Amino acid sequence: MKITIMEDEHQFDIAGAWRIIGQMMAKPDAVIGLSTGQTTGNMHKIVSDIYAQYPFDTSKVTIFNVDELTNLERSYPGSCYTMIYEQLVKNLNMPEENFIMPPTRSDDFDSECVKFEKALEERGGADLQMLGIGWNGHIGINQPGTPFERQTWVSPMDPIFEARVRRETHVSDDYPLGGLTRGVVNIMQTRKIVLIAKGKAKAEVIRKALFGPVTTDLPASVIQLHPNCEVLLDREAAADIQELL
Repeated sequence: MKITIMEDEHQFDIAGAWRIIGQMMAKPDAVIGLSTGQTTGNMHKIVSDIYAQYPFDTSKVTIFNVDELTNLERSYPGSCYTMIYEQLVKNLNMPEENFIMPPTRSDDFDSECVKFEKALEERGGADLQMLGIGWNGHIGINQPGTPFERQTWVSPMDPIFEARVRRETHVSDDYPLGGLTRGVVNIMQTRKIVLIAKGKAKAEVIRKALFGPVTTDLPASVIQLHPNCEVLLDREAAADIQELL
């Protein structure tokens, strides 16, 4: 496990952007998994800005997101499809069919999970996963307690995020929400993982994930077992591990 610490948030965003671009340049038909949220928005903008200045061939690149919200309209600004499309895909001049995402609504999400994984498998499997980490150690939407052997599935959201989504979408507390997420085992099958975190709010969970026990109580800890994983942090997110390096 390689740990890279950038001096500040801006340098972190640039470094993350170049991890994505570097994979596209190294393998023109790369299959790249992204993550959404406050950690990645600026990173994706930098990718788009660099592409606008120095275009390169993206015609065979496949992009997907590690998860997607369920039982909401795809047009919801907080849907992973909308965020990745607006932040990145529409700016890269890539074929729309190369943006692979599960639907946000379905009568059979179990089937959609299988279709999602099959679509990635048909393209050779994921080469790179830019992987965020939640405040409680979740990866994708795999919450604490998720078995490591769990295949792609529909998981509950973490309660803080779910409360925010309900406020934004005005859905009642009894309306079912969740997230179709690649399972832990599927994420671990990615050829390279770059775990990304910035800000002091992530410092404690980063220390536990990287230097604590590997446990389903903290799903991100499983990356300790991945043979090709980089952890990319800014100085604040790395604050609690400095003495351990």
